[in-house]
Amino acid sequence: MDIFRSHVLVCGGTGCTSSDSLKIIDKMNEEITKAGLEKEVKVVKTGCFGLCEVGPIVIVYPEGCFYSRVKVDDVAEIVSEHLLKGRIVKRLLYKEAAGDIETSLNNVGFYKKQKRVALRNCGVIDPEKIDEYIAYDGYKALGTCLTQYTPQQVIDIIKDSGLRGRGGGGFSTGLKWQFCHNEKNDQKYVICNADEGDPGAFMDRSVLEGDPHAVLEAMAIAGYAIGSNMGYIYVRAEYPIAVKRLEIAIGQAKEYGLLGKNIFDTGFDFDIEIRLGAGAFVCGEETALMVSIEGKRGEPTPKPPFPAQKGLFGKPTIINNVETFANISQIILKGADWFKSMGTEKSKGTKVFALGGKINNTGLVEIPMGTTLREIIYDIGGGIPSGKAFKAAQTGGPSGGCIPASHLDTPIDYDSLTAIGSMMGSGGLIVMDEDNCMVDVARFFLDFTVDESCGKCPPCRIGTKRMLEILERIVAGQGEDGDIEKLQKLGENIKNAALCGLGKTAPNPVLSTIKYFRDEYEAHIYDKKCPAGHCKALLNYIIDKSKCIGCSACAKVCPVGAITGKIKEPFEIDQSKCIKCGACIGKCKFGAIEKK
Repeated sequence: MDIFRSHVLVCGGTGCTSSDSLKIIDKMNEEITKAGLEKEVKVVKTGCFGLCEVGPIVIVYPEGCFYSRVKVDDVAEIVSEHLLKGRIVKRLLYKEAAGDIETSLNNVGFYKKQKRVALRNCGVIDPEKIDEYIAYDGYKALGTCLTQYTPQQVIDIIKDSGLRGRGGGGFSTGLKWQFCHNEKNDQKYVICNADEGDPGAFMDRSVLEGDPHAVLEAMAIAGYAIGSNMGYIYVRAEYPIAVKRLEIAIGQAKEYGLLGKNIFDTGFDFDIEIRLGAGAFVCGEETALMVSIEGKRGEPTPKPPFPAQKGLFGKPTIINNVETFANISQIILKGADWFKSMGTEKSKGTKVFALGGKINNTGLVEIPMGTTLREIIYDIGGGIPSGKAFKAAQTGGPSGGCIPASHLDTPIDYDSLTAIGSMMGSGGLIVMDEDNCMVDVARFFLDFTVDESCGKCPPCRIGTKRMLEILERIVAGQGEDGDIEKLQKLGENIKNAALCGLGKTAPNPVLSTIKYFRDEYEAHIYDKKCPAGHCKALLNYIIDKSKCIGCSACAKVCPVGAITGKIKEPFEIDQSKCIKCGACIGKCKFGAIEKK
């Protein structure tokens, strides 16, 4: 085995790849060879480090130097100064983070309050090399289960851990496995739901890109527990890197005898195949997902029967999402008590969130259940850009709700979020500031749901469309007295009557924004104003004559010639011509143009 004095870890996740991290890797290898260091320094392509805001990220070990926003042109300097001469390139350091990963990264605000369990290997190992996964106790949990535990004992450990499904429903994982284990059938199936469709969510993608073997091992453990010899990973076709790494990982696991026939010489057989998603949001719903795997149109089916009783091809089936599976091997190796030591009474362990929107540190975070929203946004997320005020956070994607500033100290767990009208969901967390219009936010999410509805049941197909029409009228300045009450009644009816979980939760963004931001709805309807200054139909761009010096900069950028005036005299905006594009307000250096 080759021994290297330095390892250079470069993020190979989707975010950093889009910013040329693969070119950085090629350049790094080229410069290392040029410097004659190829036998001393190894470059490793890893998964996501989490702090996407400052990518591409490069970490050099053993020093643990955390370089951020690295460009291809920076590589030669890193090699010549750091790797050759031992001089840290301070201008590239993220807040001058240096030292061992357990000290440097955990001293960076973004990482301090995180606990990486599902993400434990992301940014640490090369996901395309099974030996690196094995070096971090990979497949040890599977071997332990097959040689030391009965299937029932495995299920008991998962039940005792308190692990709940991380895909949105929050159902007990161990109990789901128990139901399927109890079913008597000649064929059972294990499905990994990797059809991550929430806007702004990329948790599952990052795990598959950074640690695919963790999912494969967990699926095999689940197969042993319930008595299944076949698994399917249903993954979004829009995740090409994740799909490629899954294919590589499955091939390597089969080559090593960790998938396939007679695993660990125990007589246990288990195989896994990939199925690409059909491109529909509704296929993330478990019954629609199974129908899609069967080659049919992805539409939900009524429950009961539940998948554990009658699922894929009519056989007993368990479906868990990527993050749920990513916890399994650690629970087996470290025990149920270890997992229960994290989190709250009814929500054990950690939760991964894709942190996005109006936040300084966008990226992937994993926090112990019970961490407050305030801690996530200000301690981990670094607060709101430009000193703006926090307004709301949307959790659970189109199925979730908006959490206002008055609930910033709410602990993030299943029951607490449900109690305030939101939900955990799969883990999208979108932050909004004072410039976001909550009526338009509700319209945006409902527009997504209407577009993605499978159309099978009338409450979702027709009801959400009627709600969207009302919201579109309101943001266009045509709202009417009674619209709020109509939205509430329609929302409650849809929640009670829709066929599947996606339909039942579709009104949540509307109902939660009405609950916490009713004043904004009323301003739109009765005052014909958008308090956030966002909805174009309710805006006018006005030039304050006391501030305008008549420089004509605004008139020059107006695409429709709506601004006129004489040099050194105040200009005016013709409201009949103004298309409210905002070009003028962005150009004015004197703050003379206001939105009213």
